Amino acid sequence: MSISSAGSPSAGLPDGSQGSSAGQPATIEYRHELVRKTIHLTSLSIPTVYYFITKEQALWILGPMLAAFLVTDIARHYIPSVAQWFYRTFGWLLRRHEQDGKRKRLNGATYVLISAVLCVLIFPKVITVTAFAILIISDSTSALIGRKYGKKPFFGKSREGSAAFFVSAILVVLVAPKIEGRIVEYSIGFAGAAVGALVESISVRIDDNLTIPISISLAMWGLYTLLLPSVDVFLLG
Repeated sequence: MSISSAGSPSAGLPDGSQGSSAGQPATIEYRHELVRKTIHLTSLSIPTVYYFITKEQALWILGPMLAAFLVTDIARHYIPSVAQWFYRTFGWLLRRHEQDGKRKRLNGATYVLISAVLCVLIFPKVITVTAFAILIISDSTSALIGRKYGKKPFFGKSREGSAAFFVSAILVVLVAPKIEGRIVEYSIGFAGAAVGALVESISVRIDDNLTIPISISLAMWGLYTLLLPSVDVFLLG
């Protein structure tokens, strides 16, 4: 699982991963961003493992992990000894807003687990696997491309980063599991990818590790219901 995050910095272009794309300073160095996103990619284990196990088994794994991350994340804001250990170990990977002692926000890794539990609980497996794979792969791609090459603003991010998100999300949809493999299922996935790219670009105040998979899942489930009402979206279990 990831100890990285993809939230939004409190200064510069308000892109959780593309902060310097408009000539304004990012809140961590690019080499640290590379480390964050490399670690973030390990969270791809969430949709991969979930595809092969049941919802109940997934929750038995994710639940304790979320509890541990959440308790630690909250404790660092109130218990000095925990804070000292946490920042000594992970401080170099945290963005400015994740270290804000006044707002006491959770870090991105905790949001990843929160959204994972919510998606597993609420949405069909085929949708959750796709949405979460897009989060992990496309958010990382957007982060690195946007911060390195982003020049033109797009809402709170850059056009280059958002384009990288969408293109990589399309690739994810092409290989993600389908229920019947109809062309319209791919179209539903492409629409979800577009929604994810848009939500990622406007997620400034709310961590995009939470908003991206939930928005994609809602969009895809709605489109399955509208376009393929006869398909059992819970078929994968």
